[in-house]
Amino acid sequence: MLRRLNTVTGLDEADIAAIRELPIIVRPWEAGRPVVSDGDHPTECCLVIEGFCVRAKTTFSGQRQILSIHIPGDIPDLQSLHLHRMDHDLIPVVASTLGFISHASLRALTRVRPNVAEKFWRDTLIDAAMFRQWIVNVGQRPADSRLAHTVMELRRRLSVVGRTAGDTFEMPLTQEQIAEALGITPVHANRVIRQLREAKIVDISRGRVAVLNEAKLAQLAQFDDRYLHQSPAL
Repeated sequence: MLRRLNTVTGLDEADIAAIRELPIIVRPWEAGRPVVSDGDHPTECCLVIEGFCVRAKTTFSGQRQILSIHIPGDIPDLQSLHLHRMDHDLIPVVASTLGFISHASLRALTRVRPNVAEKFWRDTLIDAAMFRQWIVNVGQRPADSRLAHTVMELRRRLSVVGRTAGDTFEMPLTQEQIAEALGITPVHANRVIRQLREAKIVDISRGRVAVLNEAKLAQLAQFDDRYLHQSPAL
């Protein structure tokens, strides 16, 4: 978390020390068990320590849309500090290790250290920028570009927290979950994954991604990483 926050917001030594003193309860969490659900009134925020989580909304007819993917170092429900009732689900897609920080502790920290409050506020604004990009991705790009963009974004974010190995990285989503993130059917998702593999652009299998041709992947994704704001100057 500190590595990611320092990259995107900039933290001074006093900020880092104060964040390190936050009381965090670490818990193992099984895949598929919601951390918080739509309608809940949480009293703590969740830090992803190991594993992957997704935010999702489910329609009245039972169709699910994955809204974002969250990686180690993310606090995906930081907004629950001020929005007291959840309007979506937060669910690990693999067995994960999560840290829980009470709202009371976070509020006390932000009142004592306004600079930390400002960094958390910037983090939520970056989160909003990512939401805007996901809306464009699902609404305006063809399915192969949607997948390419999601791969490029996840790779860039994982690199910040040291979770890439050359041209490969973890993306432990099933084809059904990939379909839910892209707004297409699982059959269509399977076809797109196969298409990109056969074109030797990217290979997605067994929860891992291997980038085969970075230039073609970036071109297909129409990727511009400015929206990730991975520098305090951006």
